[in-house]
Amino acid sequence: MLSQAGYKALFVGGCVRNALLGVAVNDIDIATDAPPDTVMALAQAAGLHPVPTGVDHGTVTVVSDHVPHEVTTFRRDVETDGRRAVVAYATGPEEDAHRRDFTMNALYATPEGEIVDPLGGLADLRARRVRVIDDTDARIREDYLRILRFFRFHAWYGDPGLGLDAEGLAACAANSAGIETLSKERIGAEMKKLLAAPDPAPGVAAMAQAGILARVIPGADARALPVLVHLEEDEGVAPEPVRRLAVLGGADLVDRLRLSRDDARRLDLLRGAIGSAQSPSALGYALGADLARDAVLLRAAVLETPLPQGWRRQIADGAGAAFPVRAADLMPALSGPALGARLKELEARWVASGFSLTRDELLG
Repeated sequence: MLSQAGYKALFVGGCVRNALLGVAVNDIDIATDAPPDTVMALAQAAGLHPVPTGVDHGTVTVVSDHVPHEVTTFRRDVETDGRRAVVAYATGPEEDAHRRDFTMNALYATPEGEIVDPLGGLADLRARRVRVIDDTDARIREDYLRILRFFRFHAWYGDPGLGLDAEGLAACAANSAGIETLSKERIGAEMKKLLAAPDPAPGVAAMAQAGILARVIPGADARALPVLVHLEEDEGVAPEPVRRLAVLGGADLVDRLRLSRDDARRLDLLRGAIGSAQSPSALGYALGADLARDAVLLRAAVLETPLPQGWRRQIADGAGAAFPVRAADLMPALSGPALGARLKELEARWVASGFSLTRDELLG
């Protein structure tokens, strides 16, 4: 659509980076010299569905075959305040690239697949090196979320053997106070993306050493995270951010990261289970198979103890167990609070027996 109308149109950012790495592409971003109103008009004329999602900043989402494509006019920063930027339109990728965060995100590709690399990002991508564009300190101060993105991108795309880029790490540490100007929603979203990486432990350890983790989650301790990641890998358990948040600990996680109600509930259950003495089977009964699995892994990581023998089978036994006593079995002799208390007492006995006590044994 754009090319046929005589405009430049280049894939840019994550879709190019991921395609070159051979990993899944989630979002398709297109950079163009066509202004937003022209993009809107061309899309409508082509029978596509344009949505002015960020038209004030040059972005129009064009939906084609139910797939959204973010089409953004080439831009250059005029002014920034650490959270948002005032931008002006540019003429091509050379200017546009300089307002991006990391060199591996400043890669463009023509519709035919030719790479356009204004800043040497391809070499950094091949080396799995996360490098900030131009003046590192200035680029971080333009948007303090880039501090967290620096660690997240290293976790996902960096070479663990290289370690984090020293200049980038120093700039993140020096500007860490800027994190406090960010919204809790943005911080929470970035932390969950970081903790979803295959192995975020080196990045989180670097955050802790630089004093950044304490600003995000006061009281957090990263020491058990690599142990948890190792256990996950050994047991074939997929990465999960809330499980990993639970092993970090810290204060006011739900509020500081604006966790959803479901995530907050799971986090509370997992953190409570770490310090409990419940057996794997009891955890399976109380929490269900998935949460019980996470609780057993967390307990082993925090206490640095081996996983219990047969823990998976025990969890499955507990998750599949059904308490044999019903309220009706105790009525009408008991009712109200007394009925509830008796049911809890019998259930506790039944769980403690390894679910072996029968209905008659419990009632007798």
